[in-house]
Amino acid sequence: MSKKAIPPESGPVEPVSLRDALEERYLAYALSTITQRALPDVRDGLKPVHRRLLYAMRLLKLDPESGFKKCARVVGDVIGKFHPHGDQAVYDALVRLAQDFAVRFPLVDGQGNFGNIDGDNAAAMRYTEARLTAIANALLEGIDEDTVDFRETYDGEESEPVVLPANFPNLLANGSSGIAVGMATSIPPHNAAELCDAALHLIKFPNARTETLVEYVPGPDFPTGGIIVEPAESILEAYKTGRGGFRLRARWEKEDLGRGTYQIVITEMPYQVQKARLIEKIADLMLQKKLPLLADIRDESTEDVRLVLEPKTRSIEPDILMASLFQATDLETRISLNMNVLSQGRIPNVLGLREVLREWLEHRKVVLLRRSEFRLNKIENRLEVLGGYLIAYLNLDEVIRIIREEDKPKQELISTFKLTDMQAEAILNMRLRSLRKLEEMEIRREHEALEGERKEVMALLKSDAAQWRRIGDEIKEIREKVGPDTELGRRRTRFAEAPMVDVDLAAAMIEKEPVTVILSQKGWIRSMRGHIDDLSGLQFKQGDALKRAVRAQTTDTIVLFATNGKFFSLGADKLPGGRGHGEPARLMIDLEENHDIVEAFVHVPGRKLLVASSAGNGFIVGEDDIVAMTRKGKQVLNVSASDEATVCTPAAGDMVAVIGENRKLLCFPLDELNEMTRGRGVRLQRYKDGHLSDARVFSKAGGLPWTDSAGRNHSCTELREWTGMRAQAGRLPPKGFPKNNKFGPAF
Repeated sequence: MSKKAIPPESGPVEPVSLRDALEERYLAYALSTITQRALPDVRDGLKPVHRRLLYAMRLLKLDPESGFKKCARVVGDVIGKFHPHGDQAVYDALVRLAQDFAVRFPLVDGQGNFGNIDGDNAAAMRYTEARLTAIANALLEGIDEDTVDFRETYDGEESEPVVLPANFPNLLANGSSGIAVGMATSIPPHNAAELCDAALHLIKFPNARTETLVEYVPGPDFPTGGIIVEPAESILEAYKTGRGGFRLRARWEKEDLGRGTYQIVITEMPYQVQKARLIEKIADLMLQKKLPLLADIRDESTEDVRLVLEPKTRSIEPDILMASLFQATDLETRISLNMNVLSQGRIPNVLGLREVLREWLEHRKVVLLRRSEFRLNKIENRLEVLGGYLIAYLNLDEVIRIIREEDKPKQELISTFKLTDMQAEAILNMRLRSLRKLEEMEIRREHEALEGERKEVMALLKSDAAQWRRIGDEIKEIREKVGPDTELGRRRTRFAEAPMVDVDLAAAMIEKEPVTVILSQKGWIRSMRGHIDDLSGLQFKQGDALKRAVRAQTTDTIVLFATNGKFFSLGADKLPGGRGHGEPARLMIDLEENHDIVEAFVHVPGRKLLVASSAGNGFIVGEDDIVAMTRKGKQVLNVSASDEATVCTPAAGDMVAVIGENRKLLCFPLDELNEMTRGRGVRLQRYKDGHLSDARVFSKAGGLPWTDSAGRNHSCTELREWTGMRAQAGRLPPKGFPKNNKFGPAF
C-alpha cells in the first residue's frame, strides 16, 4: 500500500511517536481526573464540584438565616460561572450534600423531596429549594478576608477559591468516595465532636501516636447508625496506614409476641444500603429457599426505620436467624477505608488518621495567619484615616477654607497638614453632618480601640503558642455546636463484638424437644418423646432387650460406636418414632452383619473419648474428630480380624482403670496414652489369657467408681495396690467389684 503524499501547503510536519503522544495525553487526562474530579482536598474535605456549589450559594446569599432559592438557580450559577459540566451531575452533588442519610453533617438545607433511604430519587431541580447550613457557613467562614487563594474560572471572567477556610474537620466528619485513574478514595464519616477532641489533643501533644488518637476517635459514625463489629486491632491498623475496612451490621431487637413467639425488628440500616432494594433481595432469596429460617419480611417504616422479620418457627434462635441474614444479605456490609487525598492541594497520597488531622490543623494555622494579617492591614488603613480625621478636627476652619477656596484642595491639604493621599481623600469625602464635637470623641475612642486590637494582632502573629491557643478556641466553639449532647452531634453508630455463631440451617429448623433414644440388644433404635425415668415398661421384640437409653434433644447428634472401630452419626430428629419397636439401625448406617453396636451417646463438642479394642490397645480421640454425617461412618479404631472394639468412654479425669477377662485390674496415669485421630493405639494392659473387658477414666482425687448388679454406686479411693504403669498385668480388683468385670454405664 502506497503512502499518501502530504500536501505542500500543510506546512512542516513533526514526526511524533504514537506511544509518547498517548502517554502524554493520558497522563494529562489522569492528572485532571485525580485533582479536579475524584479526590478530595485534605484541608477542606471537598472536591471541586462541592466547593463550587458552596461558594456559588454564598454569592447568592443563601445563608442559614435567609430564605430558600430554587436549586435550578444554584445549579445554573455553578455551571455558568465555575463548573462547565452537566447540570444533572451538579444537581446530584447538591442533593447528596442535603441528604441526612447520606451525609453525616449536611452542608445544604434542602426544602422539598431530596430522596429517601429506600433509594427514591430527588424531585427535579425546578421543584426543590436549598440554602446553606451552619456547618457549611463554618467551612466558608473568613473566605472574604484573604484567608485562601483564588484562581480564575474556566472562562477567565470570575474567580473561585482554591480551597475553603474549613473551620470544621469536614474530610473525616462527612467522608468522601471517588474513583480516579489508577487510584480511588473511600473515607467513611466520623463523629465531629470526637474529631475535635483528637485535634485538641494533637495541638497539646504534637507527637501523639495513633494509638492515643484512636481513644478519641474509636471508629466511624454513620448517619444511618448501625453497629460496627470490627475488632479494635483492625481499626487501629486501618487508622495507622490509611487503608482497611469496617464490618457494619444493622441494629436489631427482639420483640416478644407472647406464647413463645417473637419477631425481629430492624431499626437501623447499614450505611448506603437502600432499604427497598434490600427487601427485594431478601424476598428473592426466600423464593429461592436460601433463607429457610425466615418466614416473612415486611416494611413498617414511617419516618423511622422499622423492618419486621418473622422466623419460620418459634424454636429458631434469634441470633442464628440474624447470623444467616448477615451472611446472605446486605444487613451486614463492609465499609472500606482508603484515605487517598490531595495533600497540599495537589499531591495524591494515602494518609493515616494522625496525618489527616495534622494537615487540617496546619491549614487552620495558615488561615489564621492570613486572616490576622488581613485584619492588621485593615486596622492600619483605618488608623491612618482616623489620624487624618483628627487633624481635620483640630484645624477645622482651615480645612473648610481650603476646600471652599482652593482649586486643588486635595494637594493643598496634603502639603499643608502633611497628610497622606488616603487621609486627604477621606477628609474630602467626609459628610457635613460628621463635623460635630461628638463625632470627634467617637473617632478618638475608635482610634484607641483599634490601637489596642493592633497590638493584640501583632502579638498573635509573633507567638506560635498564641496561634495554637486561638485555633484550639475555635475548635472548642465548633465542638460546642456539634457536641455529644446535641441532636446533630450525638454518636449514632455503636460498637460490639460479633458473636461467633456457626449457622447450621438444617439444625436451626429443628424444633428443640426432649427425647429418649432407645437402643436394643439386637440393634433396633427408636426415639420416644420426653425424658423417660421408668424404662421397665418398654416393649421389645421377642428375644430382644434394652441395651442403651440415651436422654437427648431433637437438635442433638446421636453417635454410635461399632465393634469394627467405626463411629456413625445420626440426627436425633431423624430417628424413627416411639410407636412400635423402631427400626434396625443397619437401615440407616452401613454396618456389616458380623458387627454390632457397642455404645450410643449424645455428641458433646470438644469432649475427648477413650477407645479400646478387645486386644487391649487404645488411645484418646477428640470427639470433634469422630463425627461424620454419612452412612459409611468414620473409621477411628483399627482392629484386626480376630479382635473387635469393645470400649468407648469419656476421657474426663487424670487416671485410667482397665480390667481384663482374667479379672485383673490396673490403674495408670491418663497422660501415658497418646491422643490420635485414627490408629490401633498403645497397649493398655498385658494378658496371658483372654481379652480386655472394660476401661474407665476417672479422677484420682474422687476415687474409682463402679456400679454393682443391684444398681448401687461404689467408689474406691485407696488404689495404691492397683496403680502401676501402662501395659502391666494388674491385680485382682477390690472386694465387691462386679463379677461381670464391668464398671457400669459410661455415659
